[in-house]
Amino acid sequence: MRCVLCRDRAGWWRRTCADCRRLLAVWQAHRGAGMRVLLTQFAASGVASEKVARFLDAEPRAESGSIRDQIAADMTNQLLHALGQSERQTGAEVKRLRRRGAWRGFDRRPDE
Repeated sequence: MRCVLCRDRAGWWRRTCADCRRLLAVWQAHRGAGMRVLLTQFAASGVASEKVARFLDAEPRAESGSIRDQIAADMTNQLLHALGQSERQTGAEVKRLRRRGAWRGFDRRPDE
């Protein structure tokens, strides 16, 4: 069976490979930490950097956004909370914004 996150071999009855299980445990243990802390912990886990990149681009649940998008949503939520805002952003919303692209100019809205 193939790993649902990185598409490598996962084992006979497993949905995720051992490396992705390790990275998933690191991400869940340090959820809400900054990107620098997470990348340091991912590097300390002993998993190859190519596999970490595939893990960050993986989407664990359909339409929930990639793990990278969920990390960005967590950091955005922390910033909004520090500014006194009660809004919450999800990984799916970060994915939608990323697909939409950056603004080309400050005087006009981006193309939909």
